[in-house]
Amino acid sequence: MIETLLVANRGEIACRVFRTCRDLGIRTVAVHSDPDAGALHVREADAAVRLPGAAPADTYLRGDLVVAAALAAGADAVHPGYGFLSESAAFAREVEAAGLTWVGPPPGAVEAMASKTRAKRLLGVEPLDPDALTEADLPVLVKAAAGGGGRGMRVVREMAALPGELAAARAEALAAFGDGEVFAEPYLERGRHVEVQLLADAHGTVWPLGTRDCSLQRRHQKVVEEAPAPGLPEALVEELYGTAVRAARAVGYRGAGTVEFLVGPDGTAHFLEMNTRLQVEHPVTEAVYGVDLVALQLRVAEGAALPPEPPAPRGHAVEARLYAEDPARSFAPQTGTLHALDVPGVRLDTGYAAGDAVGVHYDALLAKAVAHAPTRAEALRLLARALERARVHGPVTNRDLLVRSLRHPEFAEPGRADTGFYARHLDALTAPLPGGRYAAVAAALAEASARPGPGAWRNLPSRPRLRAYGDGAGAGGAGGGGAGVPEAGGHEVRYARVRGGYALPDDPDVRVVSATAREVRLEVGGVVRPYRVTVRPGSDTVHVDGPDGAHRFTRRPRFPDPAERTAPGSLLAPMPGTVVRVAEGLAAGARVEAGRPLLWLEAMKMEHQVTAPASGVLTALHAAPGDQVELGALLAVVDPAPAPDGRDRTGTPGGPGGPGGLEVPDDPGGAEAPDGSQAPAAP
Repeated sequence: MIETLLVANRGEIACRVFRTCRDLGIRTVAVHSDPDAGALHVREADAAVRLPGAAPADTYLRGDLVVAAALAAGADAVHPGYGFLSESAAFAREVEAAGLTWVGPPPGAVEAMASKTRAKRLLGVEPLDPDALTEADLPVLVKAAAGGGGRGMRVVREMAALPGELAAARAEALAAFGDGEVFAEPYLERGRHVEVQLLADAHGTVWPLGTRDCSLQRRHQKVVEEAPAPGLPEALVEELYGTAVRAARAVGYRGAGTVEFLVGPDGTAHFLEMNTRLQVEHPVTEAVYGVDLVALQLRVAEGAALPPEPPAPRGHAVEARLYAEDPARSFAPQTGTLHALDVPGVRLDTGYAAGDAVGVHYDALLAKAVAHAPTRAEALRLLARALERARVHGPVTNRDLLVRSLRHPEFAEPGRADTGFYARHLDALTAPLPGGRYAAVAAALAEASARPGPGAWRNLPSRPRLRAYGDGAGAGGAGGGGAGVPEAGGHEVRYARVRGGYALPDDPDVRVVSATAREVRLEVGGVVRPYRVTVRPGSDTVHVDGPDGAHRFTRRPRFPDPAERTAPGSLLAPMPGTVVRVAEGLAAGARVEAGRPLLWLEAMKMEHQVTAPASGVLTALHAAPGDQVELGALLAVVDPAPAPDGRDRTGTPGGPGGPGGLEVPDDPGGAEAPDGSQAPAAP
């Protein structure tokens, strides 16, 4: 029996495993890097061991340190979670060699499936040799043979781009996984990402625990998942089950695992890979089958036998991943203090609590919200409304994108959405929320109410006061337009104190019912709507939670400070992160063309390409590989001078070349397909 379990991971999954351990009476041990010293998973564990350093390569990826921590804390078992060392056969062997119980599949099974190329060959699929591709093979997806999460992936549609994309994929794969092997697969534009959850014991029983659909993806990473996968013919489901069970039996699998497929528009299933670990999206399977997969993992690791048949499924479950990122800015990761995280009425798996800091060292996942209901339509409705009512204060998140995705007609139709969903709909899904004007009025009145006014009402006219707000994360990132300039979509609110409350000279359709520092009630069209307003001391950010969703404003001064403006052509870091590489041969004085990649930043396990905002001359370069940069740091300056042919970047003779800026594209040089498509390989 397992008495003390160390979780070789962090954040949400560590907290998730600890929750089951508490239910089973198992003591828990956390490991943590220096940035995670005060993290929620550390606070929730019975004991914790420090892994000195910050970078994953120095901490969570050091198997020797994790095993030493388990022995020092008196643990008798190790659960790997997902990510980091969860699919490392070498780490599994280290754990077992130390006399500890490994809560996962046998190391041989991990090794057999750790390489996507080996896994494919095991099932009779021969991957394409990326060095032998021809024009007839295009388009293809170049993928890292090891690891996942969108790292080392490049979409190639033209042969001329192939050498550069192969080199970039190999470099990224080597840096992320310590293995530079890549392979290629035909690229399928309109596929559905479908997977089968497996659970196997050491006694020959293998459960296929239903299907999941994970087609809503950005940067090859999943955003919304559901179980069961909707709209699949029964014959196809049985085919997927058969392939998944065959893969498990081929390697003597034990524990929880997932076999992933891409289902084409013609209904053909293509094997992608087997993940030899618990998946991020496992809660939807738990909800549908009424099981605790972590508890079953632990029991299988203890040698228990599974019943011959799995429990019967019931209803439908949907999970949405809440990320600290800005979808309107190419999903740029966001950092800062998380002041509130409350999603009512649904299951919430998280590694954060109010007051915790969201840093740059690890991925941007804040929480997973999971709804279960008798039908798919009911589950979608429940989850969308829960997220809409949620209080999520702090860094910008993808919450509004999730709500709109769950309510989108294409996603609402069972089985219609595919991996190109966000490529088609992202602009509409990230447009400003309706009702922003009324929320801004509420913000202004709440802030006015927080400051005491005159001791008594006087029979004198009061000049209206003005408050200005910018939408979302506020200005910054790109050069030009410094602080104090209301960004596009901002609001200016004029109000005056009058007998009984406030007058709004610019909003005659609004009647102020009541206003306090925390809640404002407005009547619009005969309907009274409450708005909860939160202003953090010392912050220019105002959160307004209204009946139709949440709004995040940045308070703006009435008069811009000229000193805060940046020179045209300045490239500012859109997030804190690490400069991972600079374009070869790039130096001050070089001429660059608009859109040319200049350097790459890495933050929260995602790589972002910084491109030239205009054609011109690079007059300054302030970044070098390995540099740690803060949000808004000056990276480079491009003087948008006309090209030698007299044309600017838009093709206008003699034009100025436009303002400086920073572009973080969805598909940087083909590095990450914006639709998150996977490539097929016939099983």
